[in-house]
Amino acid sequence: MVDIFIPEDVQNIINKLNENGFKAYLVGGAVRDSLLGKTPKDYDVATNAKPEQMLQVFKDFRVVETGIKHGTITLVVNEQNYEVTTFRVDGDYSDNRRPDSVEFVDDIEEDLSRRDFTINAMAYSQVEGLIDPFGGLEDIKGSLVRCVGKADERFSEDALRMLRAFRFSAELKFKVGRHTRESIKRNYRLLSSVSKERISSEICRILVSDCPDRIGALYTSKLSNVFFPEFNVMFKTEQNSPWHYLSVGRHTILALKKSKKDLVLRLAVLLHDIGKPKSKTTGEDGIDHFYHHAKFSVEIANDFLVRMHFDNKTISDVLQLITYHDAELTDGNIKKMLNKLGEELFFRLLDLKDADIQGQKFDLIKERLEQNNNIRTLAMEVINQEEPFAIKDLVINGDDLIAIGFKQGRDIGEVLNALLDMVMRVPAFNERVVLLGFARMRLQLDKK
Repeated sequence: MVDIFIPEDVQNIINKLNENGFKAYLVGGAVRDSLLGKTPKDYDVATNAKPEQMLQVFKDFRVVETGIKHGTITLVVNEQNYEVTTFRVDGDYSDNRRPDSVEFVDDIEEDLSRRDFTINAMAYSQVEGLIDPFGGLEDIKGSLVRCVGKADERFSEDALRMLRAFRFSAELKFKVGRHTRESIKRNYRLLSSVSKERISSEICRILVSDCPDRIGALYTSKLSNVFFPEFNVMFKTEQNSPWHYLSVGRHTILALKKSKKDLVLRLAVLLHDIGKPKSKTTGEDGIDHFYHHAKFSVEIANDFLVRMHFDNKTISDVLQLITYHDAELTDGNIKKMLNKLGEELFFRLLDLKDADIQGQKFDLIKERLEQNNNIRTLAMEVINQEEPFAIKDLVINGDDLIAIGFKQGRDIGEVLNALLDMVMRVPAFNERVVLLGFARMRLQLDKK
């Protein structure tokens, strides 16, 4: 018999329902994660108690009527939220997103039949053990994501489930079942009814998973046709060059696989070469060139990120990384780049370059990674030695310039930047007397 640990607060909720004559089970992701040996993030309970009956049973609890119309209440116990939902079956899904109506039922198996994938369609109680009418445990053992019942029906109910299939595949390192994949290819157009925010959320979860390269399934499944057609073109763009042996799309997938688990970084990896198809030219010698592809990538990436409703900070950081992903970093320009990007984004840029390099020809990888690591070491030395690389590092500021006669406005910034350039070349010049001396000379020249 399968034995699943249920936290005391959750078991008390189940016991409370049982004591009042109702059935109650742990359901969904908590059962799946427990069977995988993972600690669940959320614990949801399903019961045959109707909403008004649940309110009576839990009258002494702190209750939030989150979705009472659809049979869901949230209990707040020891500052933790637990959803309790009445067994139900759903009516028609006219918008391919949410049911037009729900019908409350008395059988847990009927309730489980409406769920998306077999691995999420299991229930558990300490009395009855595991209830698994659709083979979820076997699919966990076989590392398989498979729809409950007919995949076409599940996806017509909620089209986002097609993306969720690949998200579970990425997070759990499972494969998507053949019939499920075939159904997604048939039904991919349904995704057009889903909001960009919901799609973005799933994309982000794929990207920050242990298998971000599974994002390639968006192309093979045709889902990207709906919201990311620029992605498709990358796989159709070959790169006959001294540095690459893969198409732009396959290079990007490999680079993602090699990248650190960080959303901003992985978005930048995903989009860093998206302008290559637009910039591609082929010389008389048959070698492909992608002049100014970073510029085109920034334009296309910006369109995509705005379209998918990413926040401004994320968009700005990703675009800066793409802008400089192909820039040559040397010991002579480290300080300028640190000043331009800031420490956090500068080291993300190095991580992007690492991932990009590892998606290129094998014989180039070792030497180029070593060069990148040398830049990383030099940058750390600049930071640890507190060498100036930003205006804030100067020993004088705008108020000091105003005090010696400069007017507020653009001139202040220009002078401070000129002083910073000088100090980055000769750190010893970062002395108050020296900088004010140069500033006074600049002031006198401006007056002539």
